[in-house]
Amino acid sequence: MKISKRVSGVLAGVLIAIGGAMGAAMAAPQVGKAAPLFSGTTSTGQTIELSQFAGKKVVLEWTNHECPYVQKHYDSGNMQALQKKNTASDTVWISVISSAPGNQGHVSADRANALSTDRKAAPTHILLDESGAVGRLYKAEATPHMFVIDGDQTLRYAGAIDSIRSSDQADVARADNYVAKALQSLRSGKPIVTPQTRPYGCTVKYGPQS
Repeated sequence: MKISKRVSGVLAGVLIAIGGAMGAAMAAPQVGKAAPLFSGTTSTGQTIELSQFAGKKVVLEWTNHECPYVQKHYDSGNMQALQKKNTASDTVWISVISSAPGNQGHVSADRANALSTDRKAAPTHILLDESGAVGRLYKAEATPHMFVIDGDQTLRYAGAIDSIRSSDQADVARADNYVAKALQSLRSGKPIVTPQTRPYGCTVKYGPQS
């Protein structure tokens, strides 16, 4: 059966449109653009959505307690200090665990809560992302991979927690903390000097995509 040139052109246009839509859906979130909306279940059984935090700053922290780069920031107390300082004012801090069942860093809800208590961590929520849906939405590559979202739900920072790409605790004090500076800039109404960096750490331990 022959297909007319007109029909062929229409079909080609449809395929291009579908391909473009899929590409846009898979594109990494862009600093300066709207942060991708998500919902998920926390370690306390709550369902949270990004949209419910409109008007507040939001930090997303990808974490894996077995990763030495994450351990660097928790064993030194750096991550907890950031959490406590910022959640005490106007910031929602969401620690995201995207490790799939059977992979390094995967924990149950009870284990996630116990880890938080043992480390004296102070996130607002711990999001359990076993499917990796939220991690893949944000193209989270590493633990820790950090994102800062403003009150208008615009992504304002994405990347590494700080400037020294090591797992050595001694480097924490010497590094420029990009997340701390981004949040301070938002509070003071000043431009963020470094809005995007390359994350460092352990790869996020996603499971296979269905």
